[in-house]
Amino acid sequence: MQARLLATDIACLRGERLLFRKLGLDLGPGDLLQVRGPNGIGKSSLLRILAGLARPFAGTIERGGEIGLMDGRHALDSDRTLGDALAFWARLDGCADTAKPMARLGIDTLADIPTAYLSTGQKQRAVIARLLFRARPIWLLDEPFAGLDSPSQTLLAELVAEHCGAGGLCVFVSHQPADLPARTLDLADYAA
Repeated sequence: MQARLLATDIACLRGERLLFRKLGLDLGPGDLLQVRGPNGIGKSSLLRILAGLARPFAGTIERGGEIGLMDGRHALDSDRTLGDALAFWARLDGCADTAKPMARLGIDTLADIPTAYLSTGQKQRAVIARLLFRARPIWLLDEPFAGLDSPSQTLLAELVAEHCGAGGLCVFVSHQPADLPARTLDLADYAA
């Protein structure tokens, strides 16, 4: 199935506050979109709506293809080693081999370290490795560059470019500059 993400006139309500409204997206294979805006405007909420984890207050979402979501929740069992923690997710994702993604992210040498002892950047790279466990046409990434050193940021940009170049699509939220040829959407333009 080809990557497709269509949002029509969506609005987001959190508590009693309408964060944004009348937002539309039409994304297909190869599209790369960076969502920007001030804190609290609803960027993370937008990703959760696009992923199907939250309902829009108004509007509709159509998705074509599986979604890979990276939302700041590492979901790595702190009592397990990194290798065991990623093997757990690999089994759920139907991935037979974690070695290649772990090597690509430079975390293969950390396989026997309990995840509780990993740095923020190392945990972030582990979550990025999980994106590679199974081909998912749609990537939704919330602050994917946070906690990463410069070489890891460059590698993530390469992975995103490869994903989009192979026909995937990616929507990402980042307050940090990203060396990616992304279109931008300023959520402030849709503020209620």
